[in-house]
Amino acid sequence: MSNITQAAAIGGGVIGGGWIARLILNGINVKVFDPAPGAERKVGEMLANAERAYGKLTNAPLPKPGKLEYTATLEEAVKDAQFIQESAPERMELKQSILNEIDQYAPADALICSSTSGLMPTELQKGMTHPDRMMVGHPFNPVYLLPLVEICGGEKTSDEAKKRAAAFYEYIGMKPLVLRKEIDAFIADRILEAYWREALWLVNDGIATVEEVDDAIRYGAGLRWAMMGTFQVYRIAGGEAGMRHFMSQFGPALKWPWTKLMDVPELTDELLDTIADQSDDQAKGVSIRDMERQRDDGLVSVMQALKTHDLAAGEVLKGYENSLYARAHAHVEEAEVDLTQPLALHEATVRPDWVDYNGHMTEHRYLQVFGDATDAFLRFIGMDQDYLARDRSVYTVETHIRHLLEVAAEQPLSVTTQVLGLDEKRIRILHVMRHSETGNVLATAEHMLMHVDTAQGRACPLEAPLAGKVHPIWEAHRSLEKPEFSGRGIRELTA
Repeated sequence: MSNITQAAAIGGGVIGGGWIARLILNGINVKVFDPAPGAERKVGEMLANAERAYGKLTNAPLPKPGKLEYTATLEEAVKDAQFIQESAPERMELKQSILNEIDQYAPADALICSSTSGLMPTELQKGMTHPDRMMVGHPFNPVYLLPLVEICGGEKTSDEAKKRAAAFYEYIGMKPLVLRKEIDAFIADRILEAYWREALWLVNDGIATVEEVDDAIRYGAGLRWAMMGTFQVYRIAGGEAGMRHFMSQFGPALKWPWTKLMDVPELTDELLDTIADQSDDQAKGVSIRDMERQRDDGLVSVMQALKTHDLAAGEVLKGYENSLYARAHAHVEEAEVDLTQPLALHEATVRPDWVDYNGHMTEHRYLQVFGDATDAFLRFIGMDQDYLARDRSVYTVETHIRHLLEVAAEQPLSVTTQVLGLDEKRIRILHVMRHSETGNVLATAEHMLMHVDTAQGRACPLEAPLAGKVHPIWEAHRSLEKPEFSGRGIRELTA
């Protein structure tokens, strides 16, 4: 769990707006200062796209969104912030002025991170009273989806501050890359700059259009980079002999005149016009917002696919989802639960993308809510990551759902769980889904759960702590009335 609940965002442009969206959707309250005209509208549009993307990114229950507030002054935005992300334009004097003002008004222990893509943090720190807590936190667009954030400290940045920042970035689903040394443009942008220089030459010399250059990446190397980067790809290219063979075979090619890497074409009006015109042709009239949505859909699909194989960004997403599942039910304390009644362990809200063509929550989302309620129950009785690491888990082996009433988008749901039966290997439970405001029963689900040895692929007796926690619940629930529909399947049709 993170102890940071209040953040400030200075700047709400493309990068600042992305930070705001990521923070808000991870339950962090954010105060925003951006005097630019239209800032609230732009942030609002980006937040809407981010919410849409997160609805597809993960099935894990997201935290309640943080509170978004716009302030009239920078002082008001940062005065009670625990974490501050500065995303002002890339001008050294402007950023220094803003960071010094943040330093003046923010609490002394607040972390201050700059989104700069290349300015040196040692220079940015000049004039600060507390430079030890200031560093670069350089993200990649869209900030609310891409997990990489480069952390680069200056000469006066403390290691403790960098560790705190890295821990917070991990909490909001990111992959922090802490630089070993301070360097212009950090790591990723230096690599991207090399590619960008060569791409400009290819267009300048009429060898390729901007679309053909992009095709060369998105249909080829880019798909490999998403999961392996550069060195692992080249290692595989070396065959069984590995990286050494690759370097001995292809190393001499580095001396061949294949690239104009160190020679940048002059950005003449002609070249700029060529790039702009070709980019317009490539866009085919599609708006920026539609492009963002197309990009987001693609990234979500790639990241979900990589998650299936525990690779790169997919592995980060899997860890993030696991932490979301844990956080979703961490607030439920045993002392707060009345074991003599069905357990109230899970709540949800019908997301807009859960609704089907009838305007009501589609049937597979009922199963998702009941599945989340089962996860809440299992976590309540002690099935956490440590338990799973022992090759023990609980599988659902039978389910019966009754759909009783429709429910529309944005409606609140609550689920109670009753234990209907227990033996050494199985737990029989009943979920009842209600509308949180009206109390109307919307659906019920009865599940047979089986405790399994995942390494052996077979059922096995419940172990501690599950066995010790579920038995008292069963003893309390066995005296509860069993609903008349429990144990039934789908009724036979009669003529």
